[in-house]
Amino acid sequence: MTKSIAAILRSDIRDWLSLSGIVLALTNLIPLGGVLLLFWDVFPVVFLYWFENVIVGFYNVLRMIWARPDDLGRWLGKVGRWLGKVFMVPFFIVHYGMFTAIHGLFVFVLFGGGFSANEAINIELVLRVIQEYGIEFAALALVLSHGFSFVWNYIQGGEYRRVKLEALMHRPYTRIVVLHLTVLFGGFLVMAAGSPVAGLLLLVALKTGVDLRAHAKEHQKLKARALLSTR
Repeated sequence: MTKSIAAILRSDIRDWLSLSGIVLALTNLIPLGGVLLLFWDVFPVVFLYWFENVIVGFYNVLRMIWARPDDLGRWLGKVGRWLGKVFMVPFFIVHYGMFTAIHGLFVFVLFGGGFSANEAINIELVLRVIQEYGIEFAALALVLSHGFSFVWNYIQGGEYRRVKLEALMHRPYTRIVVLHLTVLFGGFLVMAAGSPVAGLLLLVALKTGVDLRAHAKEHQKLKARALLSTR
């Protein structure tokens, strides 16, 4: 059993080359095309990466609502499961929403984009930025990429039966904190670099690597839990 679990935990490459991993990698290449072909500067790239945090939060709410962990079902039944969701889902929305809004404020203040730092970060502002910078396709691709992972891994792959609500509450933060630091650090590198294109390419490469690594680790944990439950 230990040997089998260790094999799963060492399967980074297999997870990176999974269908959802390939979709994620291809989606991460879109900013690369924007930089090389459409001459994007730092703001639309960093904004897209921030917008991805919003998408991650949205799908995590869906995961929490959809979750039907077997252990919780055995002890509390459907009533207890939904009582937990009634508390946890709104709490996550408020807490994660504040967390993401603060990061968005940093993006606007530090990287500009021609928008006032005094503007409230809301849906109207986000849609206006997407429209004015012509990044509708890139934003839609991010929505579809995470939606594919939600359907393919979480629903079709049965992860919703194994993940716990408490784990879902904390799940996005580790990944998002690393991505926040990567994007902010990479953004500063772009601004300091003599060649903006080189800096942006480095930012895209860093973010893609971090994203794929985090994606693989998330699904490895659930695979290991599935193996344990069958023993």
